[in-house]
Amino acid sequence: LGGALITVIAGHVNALSPRVARLELGIDKTAGARRELRIALVSDIHLGTVIGNGRLRRLVAMVNAERPDVVLLAGDIVDEDIGRVVRDNLGETLRTFEAPLGVYGITGNHEYIGGRVGSTVQYLEQHGVTMLLDRVVLVDSSFSLAGRVDRSGQRIAGTPRLPLSDLLKNSDRAKPLILLDHQPFELEAAAAQGVDLQLSGHTHHGQLWPFNLITNRVYEQSWGYLKKGDTHFYVSSGYGTWGPPVRTGNRPEIAVITLRFD
Repeated sequence: LGGALITVIAGHVNALSPRVARLELGIDKTAGARRELRIALVSDIHLGTVIGNGRLRRLVAMVNAERPDVVLLAGDIVDEDIGRVVRDNLGETLRTFEAPLGVYGITGNHEYIGGRVGSTVQYLEQHGVTMLLDRVVLVDSSFSLAGRVDRSGQRIAGTPRLPLSDLLKNSDRAKPLILLDHQPFELEAAAAQGVDLQLSGHTHHGQLWPFNLITNRVYEQSWGYLKKGDTHFYVSSGYGTWGPPVRTGNRPEIAVITLRFD
């Protein structure tokens, strides 16, 4: 019993101690006049009951201290209940992200579990997050950024998502192409479509040991960096937690990825 108590306390402290994971990658494409791009990737914040304004302010401060060019939120921004987010006015804290090229996000499974995905997306858009739901945008005339509807949308809300080939068919492949997809399944599809960098989350890398042993079997990449062909992949362990604010076996993180273009 004492050992279990110590583990829970240590896991709680760990869950409150996010790290910054840094990665530098080269992409053999030109991006207009831009020689490099600094990305702050945050996934699985789970705003709501467990993650309130205090931890969100800390997240924003950590991200802003890294001076990113763009902030990318890779799904599960909200933990099901948008009502709590609205009541606590968390949107005003989201507005304080500082990134000259903007803040972009996608849905994860939890936005659909809450049953109010339309209201959630609208609220995030109203508070400075450009949501990419099966949409591709050209940013700064330098790189294409694509975001997918989460694969849970069809099962939970009847919201289908486009096949990746259809989503990307009109994108300019001469420019760098970055893809946000919450759940890191079917990585070979992104590699086949010539995506340069795919960013995902969702797994929490198990969150509680030994569940990381399960996520390692379910996902080709449960956490961290992988390269398939010419495509780079990064799966974040996430910032927040699902359920109890406890993590054992891995750290919560913000990923700062510097892309250098040739």
